[in-house]
Amino acid sequence: MLNKNKQLKIYYSIGEVARMFGIPEPTLRFWEKEFPQLAPKKAGRNVRQYRKEDLETVKLIYHLVKERGMTLTGARQRMKDNREDTLRRFELVERLKAVREELMNMKLALDTFTYDDVEALKENIQGGNKE
Repeated sequence: MLNKNKQLKIYYSIGEVARMFGIPEPTLRFWEKEFPQLAPKKAGRNVRQYRKEDLETVKLIYHLVKERGMTLTGARQRMKDNREDTLRRFELVERLKAVREELMNMKLALDTFTYDDVEALKENIQGGNKE
């Protein structure tokens, strides 16, 4: 039986991870050499098996290098010197992005309301209070 819930998956292939982040597989292999924190398990024939912790590390490296524009040397030093602070800041940025997206969705939903919709809703609420 295939596991359709990605949250329950234990290992991810290098191809799956590359697709998740939109980067080529050789980039992931290079990052493994540059960042000692990134060390996926290697099965037979050197097949890489990325765990959830490895995905979090790739996400952090991706954020520092691709989104923040840091050099590999700078990102490596940042992760070495104060990984916890870097991780905390990254998680905060991710949460703020999620809140922003939710607010934008709410704004879009509210923008679709017309005056007639508001009046109908008001009448519906007032009609329910009369009973």
